Amino acid sequence: MTLYGENSPPADDRPTVQVTAVTWPDDGAEPITAAAPGEPDGGPRRPRRVRMLLAAGITGGVIAAVAGAGTWAYAGDVPRGTSVLGTELGGRSRADADRELRAELDRRAATLATPLKVTVDGRTAEINPADVGLTVDVPATVAAAAEADAHPVSRLVGSRTVEPVVTVDVGRLDDALRKVLGNQAQGMTMPAITYQGTTPKVVQPKPGLALNPERSADVVRAGWLAGAPVTVPLVETHPATTPEELDRMVSELAKPAVAAPVTLRTNKGQVTIPPAAIAKSLRFGADKTGKLTPSVDVKRLRAALGDKLAAIEVPPKNATMTIAGGRPTAKEGKAGQQLDTAALSRDLLAVLPKAEGREVTGELTPTPPELTGEKLAGLGIKERVSTFTTRFTGGMASSRSQNIATIARKVDGTVVLPGKTFSLNGHTGERGYAQGYRDAPVILDGKLVPGVGGGTSQFTTTLFNATYYAGLQDVEHKPHSYWFDRYPAVIESTIFWPDLDFKFRNNTEYGVLIDTSYTSSTITVSIWSTKIYDSVKTEYGPRRNITTPKQIHLAPGPSCIETNGINGFTQDAFRVIKKGGVVVKREKFTWRYDAEPRYVCGPKPS
Repeated sequence: MTLYGENSPPADDRPTVQVTAVTWPDDGAEPITAAAPGEPDGGPRRPRRVRMLLAAGITGGVIAAVAGAGTWAYAGDVPRGTSVLGTELGGRSRADADRELRAELDRRAATLATPLKVTVDGRTAEINPADVGLTVDVPATVAAAAEADAHPVSRLVGSRTVEPVVTVDVGRLDDALRKVLGNQAQGMTMPAITYQGTTPKVVQPKPGLALNPERSADVVRAGWLAGAPVTVPLVETHPATTPEELDRMVSELAKPAVAAPVTLRTNKGQVTIPPAAIAKSLRFGADKTGKLTPSVDVKRLRAALGDKLAAIEVPPKNATMTIAGGRPTAKEGKAGQQLDTAALSRDLLAVLPKAEGREVTGELTPTPPELTGEKLAGLGIKERVSTFTTRFTGGMASSRSQNIATIARKVDGTVVLPGKTFSLNGHTGERGYAQGYRDAPVILDGKLVPGVGGGTSQFTTTLFNATYYAGLQDVEHKPHSYWFDRYPAVIESTIFWPDLDFKFRNNTEYGVLIDTSYTSSTITVSIWSTKIYDSVKTEYGPRRNITTPKQIHLAPGPSCIETNGINGFTQDAFRVIKKGGVVVKREKFTWRYDAEPRYVCGPKPS
């Protein structure tokens, strides 16, 4: 038997356990102390092990519950609680959400198709949604719903609404709104700098009130789904170039540019560009935003310099085609040497603001012809497709006959490329004494009077008929005021520089060669190309509204030319074009001829 001291505790066969006080993390409770073995615990406290086990049990239950709820909350592609147009799409796959949203749109189809009332600057009209492409983009809307930001807790108890993605054809909507607005819009006043002589003239920029297509689209998209009338605002727009920038451009470029000439130097000599030529070629172009940009138009510069560039440049010569032995033959063109226009434009613009050192160096570069022999040979010019002849009197000694021959030589051999338009005035230029034309009778203010170039209208009529019977497209022509029996009625044309022109378009896929020839009494124009029609003929309607001439007495003298007078009438002519044995085109030409007075040189008998 073992003896202990008098203060020793009673004998116990259980081991003694030392327990350290611990603190519950959140509730601030007093430390929990476990009682020694055999001693009371001092109150209704649970042993630490019991409480910890209890806590562990609760936590496990919560975790299990949260895990189960998370699985529910994250089911499907679209977060739960997400709706579009009042339709719950949450918890669905994208495919199911797509079907559900389309079903909702079908239910709303009648409402969404209802014309939308729009007001623009006080004017109200209705726009059909389908006409401007208003629609809900279902795939894009479902994608937006699937990507909606949803916090994990929000997925359990929250909700969110996703706006549908609405599309509209912005261009068609803008066109429709402009019709509503009419001419009420106040467009911007674009800035401008032009020259009167060599003096800059300025147009100051001003803001405008106009539709902004993107802003209009935003407003209409929102109003369409709401089913409410929409007021589309006009937006104030300002030109990109401000008044201050415009004034600076005038003082730093427009004025100094024409203050002195510029010397253009090349390895073949030099040319002085005077201020007047600079003023004609310096352009200030404004884009649609009102941004003003200066540039040098070398084409205008060439025109302003006239023949000055001929001393240093060699223009290229296009390939030509002649008729020999009844067959068209191509002759190769020649390359030329011309100024590098892009470099000249850039370098000239750089020196124009300067008061000194106003010199530029021009580089002459090889310039190939626009039309090479190879290209010309491949245009399908292989056969005569039409020809037309008119007769004249007086022989080649007549000034009128000489004028016909002069213009015929000028046009002979001209090639018109596919899709291009030929202008007789543009091709010959002014027809005056300097160009070899002579005085001959012309019709002016309803009378035959002496004038330079008389007779060129007969060539014009002959050329018009040749192109007409080739089936080429008539672009511009004007018959004479009076009918002359040397011409076919209605199918004829006059010309007068620069106001009256004759134009036709080569509306085929082949090249067109104009071949001219003349004798002492005839002028003939033939068109060579590839024949594409079986026939081109003219059918005439009867003459109607016939009027008889009046007799008018004129003062005798060199300016008085007597006439016998011709009846006036109206008539229709139909160009009938056949291909493959059927009529493929029937075109109507109508003209009203005045009755040509019977002019008598001398006083009326008393």
